[in-house]
Amino acid sequence: MSDRILVVEDDPAAAEFVINGLRQEGFTVEGATTGPDALHLATSERFDAIVLDRNLPGMDGLSVLKALRAAQNRTPVLILSAIAHADERVAGLRAGAHDYLTKPFSFSELHARLDNLLAQRSGGADRETTLKCGDLELDRLKRRVTRAGKPIDLMQREFQILELLMRHKDRVVTRTMLLEQIWDYRFDPHTGLIDTHISRLRKKIDGECQKPLLHTLRNIGYRLSEQE
Repeated sequence: MSDRILVVEDDPAAAEFVINGLRQEGFTVEGATTGPDALHLATSERFDAIVLDRNLPGMDGLSVLKALRAAQNRTPVLILSAIAHADERVAGLRAGAHDYLTKPFSFSELHARLDNLLAQRSGGADRETTLKCGDLELDRLKRRVTRAGKPIDLMQREFQILELLMRHKDRVVTRTMLLEQIWDYRFDPHTGLIDTHISRLRKKIDGECQKPLLHTLRNIGYRLSEQE
């Protein structure tokens, strides 16, 4: 059974970005756009984690969180906020949040932090923080990539692409998936954006190795696999 996530976000574009991304990663996701709706869902249904926006109509995120904790609801909460001030982060953590992520953020970081919360809740048994394909390893929490034990230096976009490919190991990752999840595009700009990044990534992870792992499916997408 997949983990159930409640995403509370009143901005339509941000909500779509997070919800679609999590669903494509195999989570079961419910959404709410106001504080009262979020509190009702969180107290009437079971969720494995909550992604909670700080500023919400009807009832702000901290008030929702405090109400949940007062009701003895211990569901892990990750706060999303455009407010990066240290005092605000401290207030969120003291109100009962398990983590605090400031906007703007990358989906890969949100995903990694969420996985960490779920792993802590389950004692680390359910969700791995290290992804592997052959001798290629990616540590999502330490933001580290190695192949045959040798470190590989990746730029942020390259890391995000590789993480997406590794989470779909042996399966096709389409160009549309890359555009939506890495760049948040809903159309193909036909600029060679994907090809350029894939080419650089391939050189870094396959360049000095006899066995390539990153395969291109012409006009479809890409697959990370030990199989040709």
